[in-house]
Amino acid sequence: MSENSGLEPRESMDVDVVIVGAGPAGLSAAIKLMQLAQKAEQQLSVVVLEKGAEVGGHILSGAVIDPISLTALIPDWQQRGAPLNVPVKKDKMYLFGHSGLLRIPNFILPPLMHNYGNYIISLGNLSRWMGEQAEALGVEIYPGFAGAEILYDENGAVKGVATGDMGIGADGKPKPSFERGMEIHAKYTLIGEGVRGSLAKQLIEKFDLDADCDVPKFGLGIKELWEIDPEMHDEGLVMHSLGWPSPANVGSGSFMYHLDNNQISIGYITDLDYANPYISPYGEFQKFKTHPAISEVLAGGKRIAYGARAITKGGYQSLPKLAFNGGILLGCAAGMVNLPRVKGTHNAIWSGIHGAQAAFDAISEGRSHDELTAYSDMVLTGPIGRDLKKIRNVKPLISRFGNYFGMLLGGFEMWLQTLLPFLGGYTLHHKKSDAQSLLPADKCKVIEYPKPDGKITFDRLSSVFLSATNHEEDQPCHLVLADASIPIDKNLAEFAEPAQRYCPAGVYEIIEKDGKPYFQINGQNCVHCKTCDIKDPAQNITWMVPEGGGGPNYPNM
Repeated sequence: MSENSGLEPRESMDVDVVIVGAGPAGLSAAIKLMQLAQKAEQQLSVVVLEKGAEVGGHILSGAVIDPISLTALIPDWQQRGAPLNVPVKKDKMYLFGHSGLLRIPNFILPPLMHNYGNYIISLGNLSRWMGEQAEALGVEIYPGFAGAEILYDENGAVKGVATGDMGIGADGKPKPSFERGMEIHAKYTLIGEGVRGSLAKQLIEKFDLDADCDVPKFGLGIKELWEIDPEMHDEGLVMHSLGWPSPANVGSGSFMYHLDNNQISIGYITDLDYANPYISPYGEFQKFKTHPAISEVLAGGKRIAYGARAITKGGYQSLPKLAFNGGILLGCAAGMVNLPRVKGTHNAIWSGIHGAQAAFDAISEGRSHDELTAYSDMVLTGPIGRDLKKIRNVKPLISRFGNYFGMLLGGFEMWLQTLLPFLGGYTLHHKKSDAQSLLPADKCKVIEYPKPDGKITFDRLSSVFLSATNHEEDQPCHLVLADASIPIDKNLAEFAEPAQRYCPAGVYEIIEKDGKPYFQINGQNCVHCKTCDIKDPAQNITWMVPEGGGGPNYPNM
């Protein structure tokens, strides 16, 4: 709701910088800002808003981290107790068939895909630790307060954000518990919401930030945390795979990382530009776990956590313009994941460092609400740009030639960019969005997935339970349909309504009501993966922030 909704005006506070999102990008920006202020002996006020109930509660990643940017930000991170406890000791890549597998020798892989020198981590725990470092420097962090609305000044520049109102009923009316949101006015607003953030999406559209870039591309990563038999545990092992069970024309891959304490994180990533509307990324992941090489590791183990999140895959050519009047886009809000490395944290932290430097320099010069062009220059010409430029053609090759031949060509391309970069000046482009990629259902084969056994494979509702997802039930649905008739009249008729399969949390169902099909939204289940906002073929679903603190609460993810 806005100030013109008939409710009392919101209270406001003025700060130098407001950051939306307490992930690695936002927290690194907050830390760097305070480091610069202390060095210059200046006073600086920095506020971080986090929609999760706690810092790290909404963070989900594999994750293996390249510590290069963390070292640049906090050189003594080891002495400070950063939770990078498991260095990579073994690094393996496999090609999976239905029942067998083929090891791909490490010497064939381009150097950038090697993981030695990296660490297996919980990105949620790293974010919690970074939050502590930020607060120790004087940053104010507000968990449970979602950045719900962009605020603009009289010139159209961003002047800050407003947090969402609390205590609005499903009917849109204030409840007895109603509390008005707060306006945070800032000289600069840094958007670090992660993939497909609701505010970033609005800003990209308003300022036409994507006018000169390719369409964004995404994947859906689904992850489980397991405690396994000590005999099967191999601390420090990093394993990736390509191939089965996804069809050759669907970009996909898996990861299995052996943490400490007999725990592993295991996951599967499905590119969201698949064409068959009967594909279920969740079903693909569960089926993957039945492969003998995986099921024998999980046998006798216990699944202890579950989550899902969209991943940016567009790379260099899909980066939107990064700066606008009054603010910038950080990390995954802009799409800085290195696809073949399956890594984005190092670039997220770099983006926070660069964004902080640009904002601090501008504030020191007495500027505000203008465009931080220095940030864009640092990203495109610095370590992020160099990292993403090398791999810019990999995703287009996979999209054109499929998972096997496309990745083979992508490997050749990465070697070319490494050894003979002067020969690789061309850029392949993404032709259409993931929402445009679906074929009509009557032109595709129905896919039947095995029923869950409750030991290795599981249904979606039991998985959502493990994500500790919770939303206040009496609130407006945060999954907004532009046209309520489209799911049945268009998507069901033409595409067999793919929402009931692409959602990894069972949010969307087709049920019978009064003898007719009805599109039901179970918003309480939503794990905030954003897949519906990305993949819906009619682009009819808009993901908005729910009441602050709602959503998953991931432990050690």
